[in-house]
Amino acid sequence: MKMNFFKYQGAGNDFILIDHRMSSLNSVDNALIEQLCHRRFGIGADGLMFLTSHDDYDFEMHYFNADGKLGSMCGNGGRCIVAFAKYLGVIEKETNFLAVDGAHYARISDDGNWVDLQMIDVESITNDGEAFVLNTGSPHYVALKNNLDSFDVFTNGKNIRYNSTYNEKGINVNFVEDKGDHLFVRTYERGVEDETYACGTGVTAVAMAMAKYKDQTGHIKTNIKVLGGDIKIEFDYDGIKFTNVFLCGPAKLVFEGDIS
Repeated sequence: MKMNFFKYQGAGNDFILIDHRMSSLNSVDNALIEQLCHRRFGIGADGLMFLTSHDDYDFEMHYFNADGKLGSMCGNGGRCIVAFAKYLGVIEKETNFLAVDGAHYARISDDGNWVDLQMIDVESITNDGEAFVLNTGSPHYVALKNNLDSFDVFTNGKNIRYNSTYNEKGINVNFVEDKGDHLFVRTYERGVEDETYACGTGVTAVAMAMAKYKDQTGHIKTNIKVLGGDIKIEFDYDGIKFTNVFLCGPAKLVFEGDIS
């Protein structure tokens, strides 16, 4: 059997996308998903998504991590599936779709290469020592670091993700360096179990944590640089709750193919 797939990337966070509107997603082969995401024995990706039909929304997003397991919300994946939906003709300029963490609104540029994705509101930020812990659709740990260019993100991120506090459910680990006019962010992602070029829910968490760290309130715009490019975060913060949260960045088709 041949399967048609599309490869997308959002700031270097790359995904396999499959149009599954013609039938319901009753069961999946998790081992096959892991193989397809493998960068040596498959197509290669940080995750895989199925786009399915939904009676109440434009479409539904089903996200699986590179380890083949069903994942929590993926922000860059959400932006890429919106671009995919436009490519398929499912949407035009705006959409309301369903993901694992609930409904999401998004708007897309005319050329289909830039997506502003609304993320969930966030009210709770806790501390783990000097680090911040919060959930932006996925759980995140945020720590400030100097000289982040040369920092060993893989080893340090893995140690935090698998420590006694987070080992059972796992957590995504973000390191951030304040560069003045932008934040530089590097992320170790659970499910991928490696550093990725970008993490959408991660940079959203970082922008929120830094707003709290700096005692900023009001309408806040944050420029983020990741290994895969540039992302922008916008939200309103009243000192308690983050609302009107948007993750804005590129979402581009890399190639289309068939795999047996």
